[in-house]
Amino acid sequence: MRFWYLTLLASLISISAKAVEDLRVPGGVAVIPVESGAQPTFNGKPVLTIQENGQSLAVIGLGLSIVPGDYTLQSNSKKIPFKILPKKYLEQRIYLENKRHVTPNSLDLDRIKKESKKQRGALDAFNGKLDSIHMILPVEGPISGPFGKRRFFNDQPRRPHSGTDIAAPNGTPIKVAASGRVSLVGDFFFNGRLVVVDHGEGLKTMYNHMDQVDVKENQVVSQGELIGTVGSTGRSTGPHLHLGVVLNGVSVDPALFIPEIRWLIQ
Repeated sequence: MRFWYLTLLASLISISAKAVEDLRVPGGVAVIPVESGAQPTFNGKPVLTIQENGQSLAVIGLGLSIVPGDYTLQSNSKKIPFKILPKKYLEQRIYLENKRHVTPNSLDLDRIKKESKKQRGALDAFNGKLDSIHMILPVEGPISGPFGKRRFFNDQPRRPHSGTDIAAPNGTPIKVAASGRVSLVGDFFFNGRLVVVDHGEGLKTMYNHMDQVDVKENQVVSQGELIGTVGSTGRSTGPHLHLGVVLNGVSVDPALFIPEIRWLIQ
């Protein structure tokens, strides 16, 4: 048992030393060396680049819906092949008393459509320069909803879980995971009160189901700054923070950026 614990600890320390874990699966991230000064693209979209130990790295978000197989990163005049492997995620069944959060009515659908357009605009943007890719845990607590689970609401299949749910008491302060600019604040049908922070070059973090929001759009925030409190607004069964990480327009596993999440999974 002691040997297993020390092996796990060493593995997590090794992962923590990296800027982001390279895990080429749906919902993962591909970290690929590129030449200095490159402006890489993937599927026609610009890609985040970072420097690590003197090496330029392209950091590509791989959406949960991407089909495993062979792909190409375009880096200036070069085409760099890489492979995405399959990954099977677990299922999660959630039962809601509010049936409109399972089957919205026509007025709800109109609202959802408008909110979705606004949210996509914030998440798809590729603006500014990334200050740092290193992130901290916004809230401490057990993981009540891991990333990627195939979800069923009242036995009806819905999209896989696009973030990590961290259970915490109502009113618990939320710290921003990394420095950036607040690009969206709102109160949405599904996501409740939310904040999106743009960290630059297509990397964002998203904080859903908040009780209180203490920041405004276009406000610049520093890593660890309080942005609001945990709540249970929107489609939620209890107080928690839904933490999302979005890279080049797709949701990826927050644990690849915040290794401490692995310790908290129940």
